[in-house]
Amino acid sequence: MKTRIILSATAFLSLSLLFTACQKSASDDSSTDYTAETTTHSDDQSRFSAEVDAVANDADASLESTAGFFGRGEQVQSLICDATIVVDTISIPRTITITYNGTNCLGNRTRTGVVVLSMAPNIRWKNAGAAISVTFQNLKITRVADNKSITINGTQTYTNVSGGLLINLPTLNSITHTITSSNMSVTFDNGSQRTWQVAKQRVFTYSNGGVVTTTGMHTEGNVTGVAEWGTNRFGHTFTSAITAPVVIRQDCNFRITSGQITHTTPLFTAVVTGGLDASGNPTSCPGLGTYYYKLVWTGPANVPHTIILPY
Repeated sequence: MKTRIILSATAFLSLSLLFTACQKSASDDSSTDYTAETTTHSDDQSRFSAEVDAVANDADASLESTAGFFGRGEQVQSLICDATIVVDTISIPRTITITYNGTNCLGNRTRTGVVVLSMAPNIRWKNAGAAISVTFQNLKITRVADNKSITINGTQTYTNVSGGLLINLPTLNSITHTITSSNMSVTFDNGSQRTWQVAKQRVFTYSNGGVVTTTGMHTEGNVTGVAEWGTNRFGHTFTSAITAPVVIRQDCNFRITSGQITHTTPLFTAVVTGGLDASGNPTSCPGLGTYYYKLVWTGPANVPHTIILPY
């Protein structure tokens, strides 16, 4: 099982799903006042969430491939196609520095900037409860399709709740990781800068290949399952809750096979549901077949808008 391919697919597919929604629903504006904000916020959240996951994936790859290296400032062979890795296991805390070089090796976006993983001397990533600090330093992600970018700064905690290494996933029942942060700064392509919070759990299992299940962990008011929350680029508070676990399966060609995300602001609610057929009903795993998602949103007048599109 090629674990790292699965991890990259997690970020790419969640990005593709909502970006397509943004493109299509923007042309489906039928009198609601907040169509532009709804689609733009959905796109912003999906990109931010996907890139946080992508960095977590890169952290996994780096942590699992550098355990045998010792020294100060050693550059090691990178398993990340658009980055170099430098390991320092002598300093306190120990660090792994990932520098993204802007290579478009995945075809859909480029990344520049630095991410530093920091670990106390007594931390062993394979142990249950191991936690590391992940610091984003001007990580700029530019989408090739429209040249729009987001830039992320701040620090998050990445925790191996269950213990175990993903390379050994086929022999383990499951591995659980969490991602939490209270101060992630996001700068959007229009220059606006906001602070977002993150609290989500990713459970890795093996069933005819790798399976990644993502849920939200935060409660904001009466909203549970929140994965990200804060203020969007328009200056409105929001929550983005995973109202049905988002699942990606290797045996379904590394695609989202089910899941639902609900975006809520004082002005609108937007719900994205994946893993559907062309009629909008849940579907089984076709592997190479087509999946569809449904985007439903309502504004202040409670007028519903719905589209169903393939991904």
